Amino acid sequence: MKQRERVKDSKQPVEERIKNFNEVAAGYTEEQAVIEAERCLQCKKAPCVKGCPVEIDIPGFIKQVAEGKFQDALETIYKTNLLPAICGRVCPQETQCEMLCTLSKRGQPIAIGKLERFVADRGDQHLDCSIFTSKEISGERVAVVGSGPAGLTCASELAKCGVKVTVFEALHSPGGVLIYGIPEFRLPKGIVRKEIDAVKEVGVEINTDIIIGKTIAIDDLFDLGYKAIFIGSGAGLPSFIGIPGENFLMVYSANEFLTRVNLMKGYLFPEYDTPVTIGEKVAVIGGGNVAMDSARAALRLGAKEVVVLYRRTEKEMPARREEIENAMEEGIKFVFLVQPLEIIGDENGYMKGIKVIHNKLGEPDESGRRSPVPIEGSEEIIFMDSVIVAIGQNPSPLIPATYKNLKTGRKGNIIVDETTGETNIPGIFAGGDIATGASTVISAMGMGRRAAQSIMKYLVNQKKTAIKD
Repeated sequence: MKQRERVKDSKQPVEERIKNFNEVAAGYTEEQAVIEAERCLQCKKAPCVKGCPVEIDIPGFIKQVAEGKFQDALETIYKTNLLPAICGRVCPQETQCEMLCTLSKRGQPIAIGKLERFVADRGDQHLDCSIFTSKEISGERVAVVGSGPAGLTCASELAKCGVKVTVFEALHSPGGVLIYGIPEFRLPKGIVRKEIDAVKEVGVEINTDIIIGKTIAIDDLFDLGYKAIFIGSGAGLPSFIGIPGENFLMVYSANEFLTRVNLMKGYLFPEYDTPVTIGEKVAVIGGGNVAMDSARAALRLGAKEVVVLYRRTEKEMPARREEIENAMEEGIKFVFLVQPLEIIGDENGYMKGIKVIHNKLGEPDESGRRSPVPIEGSEEIIFMDSVIVAIGQNPSPLIPATYKNLKTGRKGNIIVDETTGETNIPGIFAGGDIATGASTVISAMGMGRRAAQSIMKYLVNQKKTAIKD
């Protein structure tokens, strides 16, 4: 008889993991993966695939796992996604592919994400990714700006078709938010580097320390012979609340805090010369995955008390349920229905507390979540040593600011056709957080993949036009 309940993997014990930055979830063993894969109904219509932005053949690779054909399963995934170890760890499968799983209607859905991670981790370290390339349109050159999820996906899809792709990354290490934004305990950087190597194997060239818009202008890329440009420069501009006192010392944006911890290796201080001073009592403002990452990182850096302040209730938190549960297990405190009004500072310019007002929930807003309504007379001050503001990120402003011809939205995002990724400028495409604002890794990858398909059509049409001329 088939296993009815989904197989659980193990995690680092709480008392150990709060003292290190090692990955929390252990992942499936071969036996666990096969048992879980055998639960799959192998639906003919495969509704799960419709929930995957990059359209992985989910029933196909799961069937291969159930048969013990792990290498075949990896090749099946690689046909549409060269970043499976990343996706298996950080994608919100519970609201995408797993939500549409037929089994979810009467029980627990297949653990698609955990199986994807297993296949990627278990797969041959020396898989020749060049087997996925063709010469459908060889010789053409395309520039990709940014090496985050959208850029890497667009670049790899183009390279598979024989396009010569160059990725330009502003930082010294490729990966974008995968490197600077997500902590080691949730996404080990060795995993990211391994999958970026797979992208390189299909023929993608990655150049770091080049800021498009400063080092090289957009028009210069066309002058250098690139026939099309994909902009995937992400959402690197931090958001603040806009309350008094946010300029006091010990007030961090989540972007700065996580970049110091992750990219600049602050979690390995003093081995790396990046001290991150937070004090003993840390407040984190926000309720998304970035807030959970910030709170859990602060705890591991030595904070004795970490408090998450969120203006709605636990039910409305946008963070993944798994990450909320991990944070709660680790002893992080949550204070719901509070809205910061002011950061209180001392005579030396350091913050010492947060003035908040308590809320009740009103009617739903445009996001569908009930709006917080302040309760008059409920103000109080919460005394803390530091605060991390994790309320979202805005699209990186550099390219729109230096290339005025691009049409942008009110939040600075580049406006694109959601289906094709086309901007208002012929030959320029965009996708990921620069187009949507802060979103998920897999959503950015989906936009990168769709844009690659559009770029292919654009290049073919350009060739046909050139032949006629």
